Amino acid sequence: MSAFKLSFNRFSRDRAALLSLVGLGLAAIVAAFAPWLFRQDAFAMAGPPFLWPGTDARFPLGTDMLGRDILTGVIYGARVSLLVGLIAATLSTAVGIAVGITAGYYGKWVDHVLMRLTELFQTMPPLVFVVTIVAILQPSIVSIVLAIGLTSWTQTARLIRAETLRIRESEYVQAAYAMGIRPLSIVGRHILLNAISPAIVTGTLLAGGAILTEAALSFLGLGDPNVMSWGSMVGSGRQVLRTAWYITAIPGLAIVLTVLAVTALGNGLNRVLNPRIDR
Repeated sequence: MSAFKLSFNRFSRDRAALLSLVGLGLAAIVAAFAPWLFRQDAFAMAGPPFLWPGTDARFPLGTDMLGRDILTGVIYGARVSLLVGLIAATLSTAVGIAVGITAGYYGKWVDHVLMRLTELFQTMPPLVFVVTIVAILQPSIVSIVLAIGLTSWTQTARLIRAETLRIRESEYVQAAYAMGIRPLSIVGRHILLNAISPAIVTGTLLAGGAILTEAALSFLGLGDPNVMSWGSMVGSGRQVLRTAWYITAIPGLAIVLTVLAVTALGNGLNRVLNPRIDR
């Protein structure tokens, strides 16, 4: 059996992870083709206000207080949430890997300085730190991604540092030292490839956290005003929560299901990358 089939069989044992992968894939495809699937803009007043879900076939999820189609808003909001989650998690994982490998490989004062820097970032409340950065840079998708990515790398850095310290003392790395292989080659071929597994799993959790953080920023009015976001939909719907709770509940449910799917996907990847958990 090939390595790919073996990994897929191990992944498919987790039904929640497999279902989450399919669901996230479909959501990403629909979100990517949203401009072709939905002719009207997400901010367009497409119909009468306060249409409840199921009352008009043209608006399956109803309309909000301004007559905007909620289904269109949810789909366009998925574009923002998935994009922010993917890019921010990739950025924070890359920063964490770079810091962790550098600290673990060189040790001594380099390790001391980088770990104190990591502890400094960990002492700051993440949401407050992100809000501060976004407020300074002005709210936009770019500033939100940078703020989340540059404040959520600490856990990955600690994990990679621990793995690097362990792998650095292994026999094959010591043999590479003895053969005179350049340090960069040792890091790339031996340490990085063997230490990256926990970073991949942690990256999925960071993606879920990034989606929640972006929703919180949009809810607080610090999201990009030029794009529709699930958080901004929840924030606008709170004004009519007693009379039209569905305006808040539908995008809120989208946030919950997406974060749960990302978390389940991370569990499935952990099953593939750490076969010992199946024993």
